[in-house]
Amino acid sequence: MNAVDEIRHLYNNTTKTTIQRDLTRAVALLKTLETEEERERVAVYMDGLSQMRSEWGVRPAAEGGKGPAKAGKPGKK
Repeated sequence: MNAVDEIRHLYNNTTKTTIQRDLTRAVALLKTLETEEERERVAVYMDGLSQMRSEWGVRPAAEGGKGPAKAGKPGKK
């Protein structure tokens, strides 16, 4: 399967549980595309994946793989 087809597959098969992994993989695949035409073809899928992540309230993991940091309440320790 080529990168364009794999991005399309990720878009069609992602779930709330897999969206962050799928979007990360799609970005990696996007970086391998050599032509502007290929990038234009996958733009709609990339946008769709991003929109799904936002709608489902999934946040990207913090760098270092430890997940998002939790903010404390102001003035409390």
